[in-house]
Amino acid sequence: MKTLVIGTGGREHALALALSRDPNVTEVHAAPGNPGIAAVAELHDVDPIDGAAVADLATGLGVDLVVVGPEAPLVAGVADAVRDAGVACFGPSRRAAELEGSKAFAKDVMAAAEVPTALAHVCETPDQVEAALDAFGPPYVVKDDALAAGKGVVVTDDRQAAVEHAASCRRVVIEEFLDGPEVSLFAITDGQTVLPLQPAQDFKRALDGDAGPNTGGMGAYLPLDWAPDDLVADVARRVLVPTVQEMERRGTPFQGLLYAGLALTSRGVRVVEFNARFGDPETQALLALLATPLSSLLNGAATGTLQDVGLPQWKDGTAVTVVMASAGYPESSSKGDVILGAGAADAIEGVDVIHAGTGLDDEGRLVTAGGRVLSVTAVGDGLEHARDRAYAGVDAISFEGAQHRTDIALAAQAGKIEL
Repeated sequence: MKTLVIGTGGREHALALALSRDPNVTEVHAAPGNPGIAAVAELHDVDPIDGAAVADLATGLGVDLVVVGPEAPLVAGVADAVRDAGVACFGPSRRAAELEGSKAFAKDVMAAAEVPTALAHVCETPDQVEAALDAFGPPYVVKDDALAAGKGVVVTDDRQAAVEHAASCRRVVIEEFLDGPEVSLFAITDGQTVLPLQPAQDFKRALDGDAGPNTGGMGAYLPLDWAPDDLVADVARRVLVPTVQEMERRGTPFQGLLYAGLALTSRGVRVVEFNARFGDPETQALLALLATPLSSLLNGAATGTLQDVGLPQWKDGTAVTVVMASAGYPESSSKGDVILGAGAADAIEGVDVIHAGTGLDDEGRLVTAGGRVLSVTAVGDGLEHARDRAYAGVDAISFEGAQHRTDIALAAQAGKIEL
């Protein structure tokens, strides 16, 4: 099977790496990719949100499967263009991708499907914002309705900060605050069959102890030994399957990766958000433990044959991902800083260094090119082993202003997560 991965980030590197190790895959291509992806795939210079250009590349290369990684191309309809060209594509249509493209749309779908989620108000005026903040009280949860690259959510006790964030958005969703630990649960679906993956936990705040501003994610790990034994089955029954069925009922079947961000609250599971693609950085940890060939799952979803694939199988062990970000992230992003030691880290047993915001300078040196620069992912016999390997990889890498959290999965390792 020939595959083409669309995107430039860590998620796309992790997907391309898994496909390159897949016995069913003969060629891996990527567009536009990054220096890390270049080590496992042939790169092509194509605008990832130009559906016609992506479709032309796919047909020209004669690939069997296109995998659209980021949310922006999906919301722009790139998957539609690829399918219209007669090529199988993993990723929802433009209309189905509105589950992530509009939080108000997602709330409407959840209400129709009776999916448990936070109470919310959709606000377009300052008066509506003030009324919603009064209704829920602090901590205030204010979400940009549109795509915001993982940085459109503010959770704060500072009312003025909540008002200012709302004012910066055309439309916002203001929600009640949900208590309890958060969990990410992905499911692969062809619009009929729904196959959940393992739940993972990611870390959105920039600083240790869940302090600092929200980010796109600073680390992740799995499995979650502290999670309820019936979590996956419960979420599949109450969240994933009803959502897929509701999308089918609306005439917008969802094919691809449905991501449910969950809060395990004192009142039970609640959906925090939906995404329409693999999440970053949970994907890096998930794929490190996936035993089923990735191509069979992605192609099954793309071709409507997922029922023939069977439940995903997993390797023994634990996976931990630690994100290394550039100076100033998430408020700003330093670029062009030379990265040293990535190769040495990648050579550590059980470690993969996944590139996200990297590039090459005029001298061919690896440099920073974005906020989240690298994701150091390690597998081990347990949390302590995997954490030790991941942080050994982090310690081997240096660049000006590098920042990372030191407590990824630490509470779970210490048995301090309470439901």
